[in-house]
Amino acid sequence: MSSTGGETSKMNSFVKKVKMGKRVEKMMKDKSGTTTGQEIADDDPNKTPEPYTCTGIFEADFTEFCRRNHLKDNEIPAVVIRPKPPGIQPPPDAKSKDSKDSKDASKDPTPDESPDTGSQEDPPPKTYVTKEKYAYFRPVIQVEMENDEKPITVTEIYIRGWKIDLLMVGIFKQCWPTIEKLSVVNLWNVNLSEAVIKEFASFLPQCPNLKTLAIDGTICVEESWALLIGEESLLTSLSLRNNGITDKGAAMIGKALSTVKTCNKNLISLNLSGNKISDIGATSIAQGLRMNRALLSLSLANNNVSNEGAKRLAEVLSRFPLTHEEVVERRKLLSEKGSPDRGLVKSPPPSRRGDNRPGSVRSSSHMDKTDKKRDKSSKKKDGKKGEKEKEDTRSIRSSADGKKDKDDATKGGSKKDDKWKKGFMKASIAGGSRTSVVPPTSQPISNASIVADTMTKTKGKKTSSKDKRLPESDSPEMVEAINPLLEQVENMDNQLWIPGNRCMINLNLSRNNITEIGMKSLLLAVQYQITLLNLTPSPALKGILRMSLNGNAVKKTDETFMKLQEVLLTRDPYYKPPEKGEDNQSLAG
Repeated sequence: MSSTGGETSKMNSFVKKVKMGKRVEKMMKDKSGTTTGQEIADDDPNKTPEPYTCTGIFEADFTEFCRRNHLKDNEIPAVVIRPKPPGIQPPPDAKSKDSKDSKDASKDPTPDESPDTGSQEDPPPKTYVTKEKYAYFRPVIQVEMENDEKPITVTEIYIRGWKIDLLMVGIFKQCWPTIEKLSVVNLWNVNLSEAVIKEFASFLPQCPNLKTLAIDGTICVEESWALLIGEESLLTSLSLRNNGITDKGAAMIGKALSTVKTCNKNLISLNLSGNKISDIGATSIAQGLRMNRALLSLSLANNNVSNEGAKRLAEVLSRFPLTHEEVVERRKLLSEKGSPDRGLVKSPPPSRRGDNRPGSVRSSSHMDKTDKKRDKSSKKKDGKKGEKEKEDTRSIRSSADGKKDKDDATKGGSKKDDKWKKGFMKASIAGGSRTSVVPPTSQPISNASIVADTMTKTKGKKTSSKDKRLPESDSPEMVEAINPLLEQVENMDNQLWIPGNRCMINLNLSRNNITEIGMKSLLLAVQYQITLLNLTPSPALKGILRMSLNGNAVKKTDETFMKLQEVLLTRDPYYKPPEKGEDNQSLAG
C-alpha cells in the first residue's frame, strides 16, 4: 500500500508541474503578443505624432523636425559650428632672436647635436582638419554663435552647395522664427525655385532680428527675387550676386523698391553685382528709386549697363519731371493733407438759408455783428496803447535793475522753450499723425536728422543716473519722412519738377560699359546735388558720397572722368586731406 501511495503522490506532483508549465507558456505568449502589438503601434507610420514645441535650440529642433518628416539619420544634414581661420601670430623679432642665440653660444661652447627625430614627433598642423572620404560633399549647415557653449545663441546660418526644396524650407519655417538672435542668413548655390522663394518670403518677416540675407550663386528661372523685399519685408541688407538676373528680374525689383503708391521703407543696401542687367534693367531700377528714400547703397557692378542706363540713374539723382500718374497722386495727397482745415470753413448750403437772397448779400444781423466787432477792436487798440505807455514808464523807472531783468527774461524764455518742446513731443506721441508731428518747414524731416539734432543738443551735458531712463510719456517719437511727392516743385515747360533722390550715398557702377557721355551725366548729377546742398543744407540729405566707376569703357586720363573723381574725392567720408606740412615737404623735395 505504501508503494502505491507514493506512486500516486508522484503522479499528482507531475500533473501539477505540467499544468504550471502550460500556464507559464500561456502567460509568455500573452506578454509577447502585447509587446509585438506595441511595437507595431509605435512603428505605424499613419499614427499622428504628438505636437512638438520648439525650444529655440536650432540643432535639436532641426533634427526633430527632420525625423518627423521621415528622413533617415544619414539623410539629415549635420549642424556644425562654422570653422574660423586660425589667429595670426606676430613674427619673432630678429634682434631678440640674435641676442638669444649669442647668449646660448656663450653659455654652451660645444656645438649642438642634431636632435633625435624618432623620439620627438611633430605636432599635427592646425590650419586644416582631416575628414572621412566624401564627408566634404555631404550637406552641412554651418552656424555661428555668440557663445559656443550655449547652442541657443545662434546668430548666423550658412548653407553651401546643396539644394533646398519645399520639404527643407518647411522645416526652416518652423525652426528659424524661434531663434531669437538670428540676424544673418547666407545661402550659396542652393538652387531655389519660385515656390521655395515664395515660402521664404512668407516666414522671413516672422524672424524678429533677421536683417541680412545673402543668396549668391543661385539661378532661379522665374527670377522672382522681388518677393523677398515686399512691403512686409524687414530686411535691411540683401545680396543677389551672380544669380543671372536679367532685365526681367530687374523690372520686378524696381517695382518692389517703389511705385507711385507703395514703397519699401526698410531696405538699406542692395547688391546686384555680377548679373546680366542691361540699360533696360538699369532704367527699371532707376524708376524704383524715384519714390524710394530708404535705400542708401546700390551696387550694379559687373553688369551690362552703358550710357543710357547711366543717364537714367543720373536723372533720378539730380531732378526729374513728374508723370501724369504722379501728379494725380500728388494732388490726392495735398487734398488729404488740407482736408481737416478745409472742413472747418465750410459754408451752409443755399437750401438751409432762411430767406431767398443770393449768397453774396449779407443779412442785417450779420452787419450788426460786424459793426460790434469793429467797436470792440477799436476799444482793444485804445486799451493796448494805454498799456504800452504804462510799460514804458515802468521800464524807465527800472533802468537801474536792467541786468537782473535781462537775466530773468532769458531764464523765462528758456523755460517757455522747454515747455513748448515737451508739449510738442507729447502731442507727437499722443497723435501719431504726420500732420500733427511734423512742424511747418519746407525741408523734409527724416530719422537721421532728428537723431543728429538730439546728439548735438545732448553733447557736452552731464546726465545723472535719474535722467538716463526717461518715462515713456517724455520719450520722443521718430518722425516719418515726408513723401517725395510733397516736396517743393518747380514749374518748367508745363511740367512739375522735383528734386531727385538725395538719400542714396553709395553707388557702384564699376566694370560696366559706360563711356564719356555717361560720365558727363553722372558729373552733372553730382554737381547739382552739391549746389542744392549748399543752398538748402540738410544733415539727412547729403547726396552721393561714394561712386565706384573703375573698369568702364573710358580712359583714366579722360577729362570728365578725372573731374568726377576729384569732386567725389572731397565728398568721400574716408578721405583725409593732406596736411600743410606734407605739402611744403613735397614742394621742397
